[in-house]
Amino acid sequence: MPVLKPAFGQADLSNCEREQIHIAGSIQPHGVLLVVREPDFIIVQASANTSEFLGVRFDVLGQPLARIEGDLMARITPLLHAPLAEIPAVVRCRLGSSQLQYDGTVHRPPAGGLIIELERAGTRKTAPNDVEEALQTILAAPSLRALCDEAAAIFKSVTGYDRVMIYRFDDDGHGEVFSERREPELEPYLGNRYPASDIPQIARRLYERNRVRMIADVGYGPVPLRPVLSPISGEDLDLSLCVLRSMSPIHVQYLKNMGVAATLVMSLVVGKRLWGLVACHHYVPRIVHFEIRAVCELLAESVSTRIAALESFLRAQSELAARRLEHRLVQAVARDGDWKIALFDRSNSLLQPLGAAGAALLFEGELLTLGEVPGTQQLRDIAAWLDRSPKRPLIATNSLGIDMPEFAAIADVASGLLAAPLSRTPGDYLIWFRPEQVRTVTWGGDPNKPFIGGDNPAELSPRRSFAQWHQLVEGTSEPWTEADLSAGNLISETIIDVVMQFRSVRMLIAQDQLDQISKQVELSDQPVLIADVQGRVLLMNNLLKVLLANTNPLPQSLDELAGCFEEPGALEGHFGELLAERRSWRGEVRVAAVSGASIPLLIRADPVIAWPNRVLGMTVLFTDLTERKAAEAARRRFQEELVDEHRLATSRLDTRADLIYRTLLTSVIENAQLAALEISDELDVTKMPEMLDSVRASAQRAAEILEHLVKHASPGLSNGERS
Repeated sequence: MPVLKPAFGQADLSNCEREQIHIAGSIQPHGVLLVVREPDFIIVQASANTSEFLGVRFDVLGQPLARIEGDLMARITPLLHAPLAEIPAVVRCRLGSSQLQYDGTVHRPPAGGLIIELERAGTRKTAPNDVEEALQTILAAPSLRALCDEAAAIFKSVTGYDRVMIYRFDDDGHGEVFSERREPELEPYLGNRYPASDIPQIARRLYERNRVRMIADVGYGPVPLRPVLSPISGEDLDLSLCVLRSMSPIHVQYLKNMGVAATLVMSLVVGKRLWGLVACHHYVPRIVHFEIRAVCELLAESVSTRIAALESFLRAQSELAARRLEHRLVQAVARDGDWKIALFDRSNSLLQPLGAAGAALLFEGELLTLGEVPGTQQLRDIAAWLDRSPKRPLIATNSLGIDMPEFAAIADVASGLLAAPLSRTPGDYLIWFRPEQVRTVTWGGDPNKPFIGGDNPAELSPRRSFAQWHQLVEGTSEPWTEADLSAGNLISETIIDVVMQFRSVRMLIAQDQLDQISKQVELSDQPVLIADVQGRVLLMNNLLKVLLANTNPLPQSLDELAGCFEEPGALEGHFGELLAERRSWRGEVRVAAVSGASIPLLIRADPVIAWPNRVLGMTVLFTDLTERKAAEAARRRFQEELVDEHRLATSRLDTRADLIYRTLLTSVIENAQLAALEISDELDVTKMPEMLDSVRASAQRAAEILEHLVKHASPGLSNGERS
């Protein structure tokens, strides 16, 4: 049965999650909306207040746009070659018999035509120096907390609203007031949490498309569109990008219940996800005109870019600590023939990258622990539970005793668990633990009572009480962050490599265990080859055989192996040095795939030394570099496209606005490039292309907004004459 999607204004609190808020069919009354058919520019749909608002004496429906007295048609004509599908273009014009000034936005909805929204022009200006100072403050913020505190202060100064909040979403969709600036007499909301149900998913998707929303007066009377359906599409008009779109009656009632009279909200989109919001509340009606809204959108994009940089920096720091640990483990294998003691001889190197209180290694029946961990039998019970769980690179929970009541008794040391399987052998795990963190969570109202019921369903209302409601949370630890997971994954991958190398060494040392160890090598998730001191192949696992599928027969020596790759002469020389000088080698090679494509690989070739003067053989491991190469290409593409877009953008403006534009754009570009550097430091290369694309898109969007803003602030630049 299809899921019903209630029309705008027809939803109640049982189905508001699916309310079609983007096809509201009406607008707020502080402006007008026109739908113009192309290419004859006939007005086919308009808000009911158009004639009165614009001061014209005729019904505009069915009339050419040029009939409206003024220069609107002349102003929008130069914009018509642009797509206008993502960011509306902006014009300033004079209309009606009184020739009043209006600010207009123009965009193309998915069904075609032009949507033109017009508001009375504002008089308040923002000095370019103030915008530049704000951008530099954002760029200089050293931490997420400092950035959000500075941002709240900046947005309050720019907008003049009574309260400004930086609102951050967690992994479950719940929101928290992370930073706040407010008038002294107002009750503080800082630290308050609000349930995910307060902002439906359909609204969150709109926040990602339309980055600035304003309600000038929650008591407004919606102005309907005439006719109801668009003559162009025969359907309700998509108002997703409209600044005047009516807001859901449920959301309006929610604000009324809060005592809020006007709002301005900017989206913070990081890595193509809605990270949070800049939410501005005012307690009397308030209209913020286009220029201030554009400045706010520009600043919000810059804040988003800086958040991406700071979050990437934290991940990079954790990953750097993990790399240091990897170096020590490799040294320990070469020096002592073992790696487990090196893993546990310094608590900071294993616990600090993940902020864990304890860790345990279960490997081939042996158990080693560090810090605060459960008892031996409990650890073995946890390993048995992990064996029964679906196999994943990492298993993470911050509520082990709640998820698995059998472990509730160890919540004081093991409410948080992050486990990494070290092999396909049952019972081999590296596990980190976090203790229970009993804490009080402050909600902005009881999250269990999101609405008030009346005598019938029509009287349902969003909750009316926003008094702080305190919840005691037990049985959970501090959640594992993305940086924690990244560091845990890196450490576990390092140990898996070391385990592979260690097991290969033992195979060469203990020939009587050859069958058992060969099986472990075969099950490796990494292509591997083992050769004797003459370079003869002793073992080649299936993954390497698949990689060399184009080779027939399979190589029987390192010399033959070199012939399987591009530039075999150079590789043969490296293998010769490995055999003759017993010197490790790292490098990049390429092999032809079955599809005919070329696969880039990192090769690690090491001698296996039983004691200083005796070499038993060689291990050769391969790592697919396809994703890393894609990340490097994304980084180069980012820089090239950013420079091209910068050059293109600066060539479009009149010289009178050029200095202002270049100064502000330099800050935007500098912010984006700094974020790109931080993202490029991440060692999780699979995420890098998407994050770089997100930052580039954010910078491009900010530059386009800035161009609109500078043109708007400089009369006549849009068509070469003064308005």
